[in-house]
Amino acid sequence: MTTIAQTQQRPVYKTKRSARRRVSDALRLAFVYALLVGLGALFILPLLWTVSSSVKPIGAGVKFPPEFLPSQIVLDNYPQVFRMIPFARYFLNSALVSTIAVTGELLSASLVAFAFARLRFPGRNILFLVLLSTMMLPGVVTMIPQFVIWKTIGLINTYAPLTAGAFFGPAFSVFLLRQFFLTINLELDEAAKVDGANEFRIYWQIILPLAKPALATIGIFSFLGSWNDFMGPLIYLSDTDLYTLALGVNYLRSFRGGGELSYQMAAATMFVAPCIILYFVAQRFIIQGIVTTGLKG
Repeated sequence: MTTIAQTQQRPVYKTKRSARRRVSDALRLAFVYALLVGLGALFILPLLWTVSSSVKPIGAGVKFPPEFLPSQIVLDNYPQVFRMIPFARYFLNSALVSTIAVTGELLSASLVAFAFARLRFPGRNILFLVLLSTMMLPGVVTMIPQFVIWKTIGLINTYAPLTAGAFFGPAFSVFLLRQFFLTINLELDEAAKVDGANEFRIYWQIILPLAKPALATIGIFSFLGSWNDFMGPLIYLSDTDLYTLALGVNYLRSFRGGGELSYQMAAATMFVAPCIILYFVAQRFIIQGIVTTGLKG
């Protein structure tokens, strides 16, 4: 009798324990989602404020207390930006600089990463550590020496200082691509060599097609870094016709009436729009590329 009663009570106890576990998991999941939603709202608030301020009437952006939602939507702020500054020219300048930088970084970083990941040569690990050590140098340390070098060779007020560095294998991009290349089976290289392929053909026809997620990630990071760069153009460019969009938006403040917050926010909204569009288009590649580059050290 006792054994039968215990046998009948066990399923009830297990059912209660599983129910408590489901409730606990649901509460934990709800807390995580609430935390993520709160953090997401915190990070997106400046962008929403920028967009909201871009359609406010003149003077409404400096009211106190501030108004988050505009009392009147003014779309004329956007075409007014084009009347104040050559926005289209600055946009094309930024697109040109970013395209050159992305192309150079993808080619150089993938070549260097391929050498570190797939080739065997003396001192490979030491050279890789030296490369990674360059990531520890703050940009302000090399800012003045770089300016002196570019001035000495007469390339100030050109796009060369803004794009040439991308053709020398940036350390961060090399690191990410090397990590991805290490996850590709070496037997593919051996099979290609048996068929008569040299190292460059292996790199171009085998490794690169398999590394599309990692390459997309590097390309996106490179584009965002070049597009949002303000300090580089500020140091090296003096001709207003060569200004990038980051400088052009800042240059808007020097115009009469350009200091109005609504105009600046309208220009800023158009400035960040390509970055936002690029992120939503390539979000899948960003996540996939970052995940796969961390599989193997």
